[in-house]
Amino acid sequence: MEYYGYIKSFHLIFVITWFAGLFYIPRLFVYQIEAFHKLSPEKEILGKQLKLMSKRLWFIITWPSAILATLFAIWLLILQPYWLQQPWMQVKLGFVVLLIIYHLKTHQYYKQLQNDVVKKSSSFMRIWNEGATFILFAVIFLVVLKSAINWVWGVIGIFILGILIMLGFKIYKNIRDKNPEA
Repeated sequence: MEYYGYIKSFHLIFVITWFAGLFYIPRLFVYQIEAFHKLSPEKEILGKQLKLMSKRLWFIITWPSAILATLFAIWLLILQPYWLQQPWMQVKLGFVVLLIIYHLKTHQYYKQLQNDVVKKSSSFMRIWNEGATFILFAVIFLVVLKSAINWVWGVIGIFILGILIMLGFKIYKNIRDKNPEA
């Protein structure tokens, strides 16, 4: 068990880099979608650069981090199987499943945009960008408080945060409508 701390450290490092990728990739999607609607040659120049940035982020940082975070998590649970009996851990794993679904859905959006298939708006992607944030909040509250009940307050906080973010989007959209360069 002397190496437990190292395994946990690697797990946390890869969780952080996984989330970093999940936070940034939808932002790149926003820029790709907006570039798609520009005129030539700006459309092609920006599109090519943003596709390359997305590809590097997705396959060099985000996917490897997701895989390594998951492998280190499984290793931790093998070393400490009693965690699986804790209600807070069961709820946390539910959020991890949501995170994996979010990751896979983001991968679908990635593939579409790499093929110049634009099915979502940049506004949708700005909202999608917050999905990982909500999951992160829930998981952090669960891990720190180690309570399946107290996470409810965290989720209430997440919904309040969501409302504030939506208001922020609305205000920012109004500002951009008035000044497209903002």
